Amino acid sequence: MKELTKAEEQVMQILWQKEKCFVKDIVAELPEPKPAYNTISTIVRILETKGFVDHKAYGKTHEYYPLVSKKKYTKFSLHNLMKGYFNGSLENLVSFFANENKMDMQDLDQLLKQLEELKNKKS
Repeated sequence: MKELTKAEEQVMQILWQKEKCFVKDIVAELPEPKPAYNTISTIVRILETKGFVDHKAYGKTHEYYPLVSKKKYTKFSLHNLMKGYFNGSLENLVSFFANENKMDMQDLDQLLKQLEELKNKKS
């Protein structure tokens, strides 16, 4: 799987939310100043080339839908983030976010509780 650019990811977020839509629908969801229709059309075609999106043709109009789920891409992105910035260590990742977000003891306790529940499910 390839990493997405910011613009590609922004389009994918809309496709994941809507599940299927036309380029005009994507443009409508984007914040001001809205990019040109042709710009979004090009991004969608690039996403199609990368294997993230496919379409159903209605004459000259195309309805696009995601081929890669948001969950699958999230997992891929998080893996790349951990590998690239935290030496592949989940411990380093969690520690970084705990420190950067200045988590208080209650937040840390809640995080530990969730990790313990996850650990018990896997046992």
